[in-house]
Amino acid sequence: MVVKITKPVQGGTIRAIASKSEAHRLLICSALSENETFLSCPERSEDIDATVRCLTAIGASIEYRTDKTNETATNGFYIKPVDLHGNEVQNNKYIILDCGESGATLRFLLPVYGALGLPVSFTMAGRLPSRPLTGLYEEMTNHGNLISKPGTSPLTCEGQLTSGTYTIPGDISSQFISGLLLALPLLHGDSTIRVTGILESRPYVDITLGALRLFGIKINEENENIFNIPGGQLYRSPGTIEVGGDWSNAAFWLSAGAIGQGGITCTGLDLKSGQGDKQITGFLERFGAYITCGNNSVTVSPGKLSGIEIDAGDTPDLVPVLAAVASVAEGKTVIRNAGRLRIKESDRLHTVTKTLLAFGADIKETDDGLIITGRKSLTGGEIESFGDHRIAMTAAVISSVCTGDVLIRDAGAVRKSYPGFFDDFSSILGGACEEIV
Repeated sequence: MVVKITKPVQGGTIRAIASKSEAHRLLICSALSENETFLSCPERSEDIDATVRCLTAIGASIEYRTDKTNETATNGFYIKPVDLHGNEVQNNKYIILDCGESGATLRFLLPVYGALGLPVSFTMAGRLPSRPLTGLYEEMTNHGNLISKPGTSPLTCEGQLTSGTYTIPGDISSQFISGLLLALPLLHGDSTIRVTGILESRPYVDITLGALRLFGIKINEENENIFNIPGGQLYRSPGTIEVGGDWSNAAFWLSAGAIGQGGITCTGLDLKSGQGDKQITGFLERFGAYITCGNNSVTVSPGKLSGIEIDAGDTPDLVPVLAAVASVAEGKTVIRNAGRLRIKESDRLHTVTKTLLAFGADIKETDDGLIITGRKSLTGGEIESFGDHRIAMTAAVISSVCTGDVLIRDAGAVRKSYPGFFDDFSSILGGACEEIV
């Protein structure tokens, strides 16, 4: 799919889509629960559907439908949980699980299914087989699971995970900690997770802890690097849950408001959300944009932008769009502590650099970040998405400061997290794009 943007967005209002990060966790908790759940989630994506596939494969019943019990009809997932006390999930040798390119699906469900003692085989696509499992793999195999060699697809896991002390590095992926937090309450004995080094992307762990509390699971946090998990706990659903707005994807619209000609308002955002990417408002304000917060909404308007220094340790997903803002902010912007972006859907430090260079930006790649010197405008041009949804969306945002058209090849990569992105782009005041292939 090739998309040509002929007119950038000029301002307007857009509703934030449902949070992918929250949906993954709440779907898993719902499938493990003692009772049924309706999960209000107006949007779906390839990553969310991957988690749904892998949960239905072990016996959960998940139906996407419209809930008409309230005054306003809501689309979402109706979930009948897995029968954890039955035998139907124990009868097959290797349950086949298609997790596509979703790293969250693999890293969350690998320890969960290990705790359930299920023989499973994860098939993976894209760069996912090469994304690291170091730390999680060793601890799971040291605690009873037999896992095939990482780096290949499929990845098999069998045996029974046992309780105990798990030591996990904090600088590879917070998803390792989240997966264990979801899994270890299912075991009979008590467990402890000890995180070594700095726990990066800590807000994503907080999202997991929030989902667990919602389902009655108790986690005792001794300090920011030690989690004590009582065993033998039961997941109990509150019944109906609403997935919050996605700050990670809203960041693209808010950034477009900062660099474009008119302000953009994004609604459906919880200003008290635990999502780390709500820090986008703070970053944009530091650049010089004007921020106005309303009732579950944020408006960003352009101002005189100047370069800033950014530590991306807790917010790596914001780096591509922050780099786009920096490309037209006067002076120098330095982004550090973003080395983990090299193991995403693409090597994002490299692909962000190639994308911005193609549009005429002044950008240099470092080992763990980017150095960007702002220019008044960019030229536009043609880029590849590299199969990365965040690169495709960043290119669309850049069109706001380009003197020419923007052509995005493999723009369909947005389906991973935001299938309706280009429809929404065209719905905002001034935005115009067309699919040409």
